[in-house]
Amino acid sequence: MTDKTITIKNAIDLNIVGENIQDIAEFAIEKHEFRNDTTLSAEVREEAIKRIRQALWKKIEEARARRQEWLRQMFTTADDILQDCVDE
Repeated sequence: MTDKTITIKNAIDLNIVGENIQDIAEFAIEKHEFRNDTTLSAEVREEAIKRIRQALWKKIEEARARRQEWLRQMFTTADDILQDCVDE
């Protein structure tokens, strides 16, 4: 039996995600300011960006966990089908 390591490539570039999260936070603030004809203070803007970034990174972590579960299910399915073929 040979040892074979499988490298599952990550489809998410976290540098791009980080940039997108910042853009999303800033867009949400700008949209709020436009809709409400107001300008947020620097303090409120900073706190909003901080909280939005935290919440969106949490979403990314949840997506990573779902991806890990999905990969586990793929390997389990492959093992089950292989076993069925061997048993035939």
